[in-house]
Amino acid sequence: MRKIEKRAIMCLMLAGVLVIGLGIFTYRYIADGSDWAVYTANKQIYNDKGRLKRGTLYDRNGTLLMSNTSGKMTFSDDYATRKANVHLTGDRSGNINTGANKVFANKLAGYNHLTGTYSLLGEGRNVNLSIDSDICVTANEALGDRRGTVGVYNYKTGEIICLVSSPNYDPEDPPENPDDESGIYMNRFFSSTFTPGSIFKLVTAAASIENKSDYASWEYTCTGSQNYDDGRVTCQDAHGTVNLEQALADSCNCYFGELARQLGSDLMKEYVEKTGLTLSRDVNGISTARGSFDFPQTGADLAWAGIGQHNDLVNPCTMMTYMGAIANGGRAVQPKILHSVDFSTGFPASIPWKWWTKRMIEEDTAEILKNLMRNNVEDNYGTDNFPGLNICAKSGTAEVQKSERPNAWFAGFLDDDDHPYAFIVLVEKGGYGSDVAGSVANEVLQEIVEKY
Repeated sequence: MRKIEKRAIMCLMLAGVLVIGLGIFTYRYIADGSDWAVYTANKQIYNDKGRLKRGTLYDRNGTLLMSNTSGKMTFSDDYATRKANVHLTGDRSGNINTGANKVFANKLAGYNHLTGTYSLLGEGRNVNLSIDSDICVTANEALGDRRGTVGVYNYKTGEIICLVSSPNYDPEDPPENPDDESGIYMNRFFSSTFTPGSIFKLVTAAASIENKSDYASWEYTCTGSQNYDDGRVTCQDAHGTVNLEQALADSCNCYFGELARQLGSDLMKEYVEKTGLTLSRDVNGISTARGSFDFPQTGADLAWAGIGQHNDLVNPCTMMTYMGAIANGGRAVQPKILHSVDFSTGFPASIPWKWWTKRMIEEDTAEILKNLMRNNVEDNYGTDNFPGLNICAKSGTAEVQKSERPNAWFAGFLDDDDHPYAFIVLVEKGGYGSDVAGSVANEVLQEIVEKY
């Protein structure tokens, strides 16, 4: 009898192990099955050169961007379209980590959990991106030969409508050197971080609004510099006595440096974390670069950190998301680049699912920041430079090396229910933000408003 009991216990233990093992396998199959299926060793979907044999990439309007046919990767017939969108299409050598044949290989191949990559007709899927390739061409031409990035997304739906990274190249005529160190293969929008400069003052302003009872009336007299025990903060001009609204419009370093010092290192860290600027975001399988910040406890370094200098680094996509949060009542919508996936017949192959939203700042704070950013345009940048656009913005001039021209930023959104778009523009070594990056933003936004 005891032998039977022991055997029964042993059988139950083995059954338990099998159930646990099956559960782990099922979980891994659901979570990682698509990655297993698209290993380049799978000759069902890859040729001998490791290139996908199926799947087509389109923009939101059905414009062909890239196609895989029998292992041959082809691109748009239009040179400007190929060049502007290369960081999304990728190239034949797989040099770009954000290229479709890497990021969306499982979708292009037609993977599903039931049949894997098997297709009766050997067909892949049509992957439709949310971007408008024509608007990307406009953004790329506005950047010209300058390095930088442009991103625009719908802050209500999360769809990225414009994404350009420069320098770029024609995938039909790639660089001869596969180890090119100019950053031409780097998608600056997703994969890089940069010193934010004065666009970061919006984070310091939010911390002040939510924690300083006299934030609106507190004034500071700017003489052009502010001395601390370990150094000093300087402005381009002596702005005189300014409050928050005037200081943001004039981009007064001394005001915001002293404000950051009063708020303190711990509170500044808290607000950077609340805005998600140190996180890596997932955008349809593309991970954004993490920002980094260092807020010393006291002194000039803390002041410089509070105005977007010192060791501050932000990712353009993440900063654009923060602009969207301000526009959207304090709640950010996750950006997405994938619009839909269809069978070759045009029928939907998957059902789009709702993406996360996250509260970054209080609704009242967002409204105050929106008004401050609109005042920047009316009082400083000039509404004539953005005809017909109800634009709210903050410029940034980020010093990177004393011997080089500063990076130019322009960040903000349209306060327009019919055109709910947030944007980020960076022109490396561009000089002053509103003049250089602002003109790029205007060109792109004018076309978006006219078209949509």
